[in-house]
Amino acid sequence: MALRIIFMGTPDFSVPTLAALKQAGHEIVAVYSQPPRPAGRRGLELVKSPVHQAAELLGIPVRTPVNFREEADREAFRALDADVAVVVAYGLLLPEAILSGTRLGCYNGHASLLPRWRGAAPIQRAIMAGDAETGMMVMKMDKGLDTGPVAMTSRIAITDTMTAGELHDKLMQAGGKLMAEAMGKLEAGDLPLTPQADDGVVYAAKIDKAETRIDFSRSARDVHNHIRGLSPFPGAWFELPIAGKPERVKVLASALAAETTAKPAGTVVDDHLTVACGDGGTVRLVRLQKAGGKPLDAGDFLRGTPVAAGQVLA
Repeated sequence: MALRIIFMGTPDFSVPTLAALKQAGHEIVAVYSQPPRPAGRRGLELVKSPVHQAAELLGIPVRTPVNFREEADREAFRALDADVAVVVAYGLLLPEAILSGTRLGCYNGHASLLPRWRGAAPIQRAIMAGDAETGMMVMKMDKGLDTGPVAMTSRIAITDTMTAGELHDKLMQAGGKLMAEAMGKLEAGDLPLTPQADDGVVYAAKIDKAETRIDFSRSARDVHNHIRGLSPFPGAWFELPIAGKPERVKVLASALAAETTAKPAGTVVDDHLTVACGDGGTVRLVRLQKAGGKPLDAGDFLRGTPVAAGQVLA
């Protein structure tokens, strides 16, 4: 028999898992998602989350409690009489009443190789740290922050050029397949659970705006990892004087360059936006975006905004 599943998720990342569970024949009795949020330039329109919209297209009822502090919301969850809850990027820490509110508990699709990168930003942090590998894991949730036992793993290599956006898309597709497989095993009573290791715990703190500015005094590889780990959002940036005013420029893609230099960090060393870094290495800025502008390849950017060799970026 198919499982009765409560699905809990909010962003685009969660949608493939919802679709995979539905396609596998499970009964999705309800979807929980974050409430509609103000959007648009004036913030006047309330926009439903991607999961909310996907659930409506599938004909699944959607619930959007702000939190589960109210006993009525907890009771409504339990009253669904579900076998299991599946959680993928829902956006709330779940209380014990929810974790134990189904027959088989809650299972989370997490985008890292736990216990490395527990927490809010595992995709970005893995790239920013220069990790060569990450993955999706299905874990049974407990009271801790991503501390529960692991059921299944799908590993994905991180190439030297991969951005957070590209890795996000690979992981969300892998996550859907993995969760569907895990729920099939759970239905059959054949889903193993392995406690996480005590060693190797690393936390993936939420990305703070204060850390998005590029620090060219770091090594070339660290600068490159920083740029691709924040691309496309929120975007690593530097300031460039344009029309006499400092203007923020996002860097959406970069490449490690072969040139070495003794010039100060942040110095543009050629006519192709190759920039000196703190270790004497260099990084080529490949794709850029001015505030309010569209993303441009470096050549197109330079035609509209000349940056001369010798100029220092900060």
